[in-house]
Amino acid sequence: MTIRWTYAFIDRPVELLGPAQDFWTAVTGTRLSAPRGAHQEFVTLLPGAGADACVKVQGVGGGNGGAHLDFSVEDVPEFVASARRLGAGPVAEHEGWAVLRSPAGQLFCAVPWSGESARPPVVRGSRLDQVCVDVPPSSYDVEVAFWSGLLDDWDSRPGSLPEFHAVTPPAGLPVRLLLQRLRAERPLSAHLDLACADVGSTRAEHERLGARPVSRGAHWSVMRDPAGGTYCLTERDPETGGPPTRR
Repeated sequence: MTIRWTYAFIDRPVELLGPAQDFWTAVTGTRLSAPRGAHQEFVTLLPGAGADACVKVQGVGGGNGGAHLDFSVEDVPEFVASARRLGAGPVAEHEGWAVLRSPAGQLFCAVPWSGESARPPVVRGSRLDQVCVDVPPSSYDVEVAFWSGLLDDWDSRPGSLPEFHAVTPPAGLPVRLLLQRLRAERPLSAHLDLACADVGSTRAEHERLGARPVSRGAHWSVMRDPAGGTYCLTERDPETGGPPTRR
């Protein structure tokens, strides 16, 4: 089973799809594809020439939305069977692709690989490169075991803080996975992370484009986009996704 590409999906309420699309194309330096889907609810954020897309936006009918990963694989049925053996549950079967749910409830999709290989560049010092799954304490160990088993050729290791576990893909794949253990029991959710060379300057730019600050940590800022979705600006090297390079 080989994962050949990864997509971060930005899920936002369908009535706020326009503001979400405007904001995320601006901060990622992309343009919109033509809409598709039964209700025109899907768009891809297209980078410039020479790079392949790795971010999509979906309008959802209920709730505040969130984020999820799509895995582009060579053999969708094989990937689905492996996920189910490890504890994933089926959500929907479509022609050529499938929606599944992790043991703790995180949605993800298996889709056929279409030849993507060129990662989009860093844009003004930042890169959207991570989906962070916020896991209640009672499910955290099971969720870590599931993703480590499913993504068995990725680098799975504890993060720099005890509440994090990083599952990092091989070089070249554009979107990674971070698991965060919540402090208290509440429903699982997921959000996007951007790696930023300078969190402060990126935050100022995002505020100019309509985002609002929620909270700040030592090395990150929690933000809310114009469609109401939360995401984080994190102090990491935008090229590698790892710790920032100190000069």
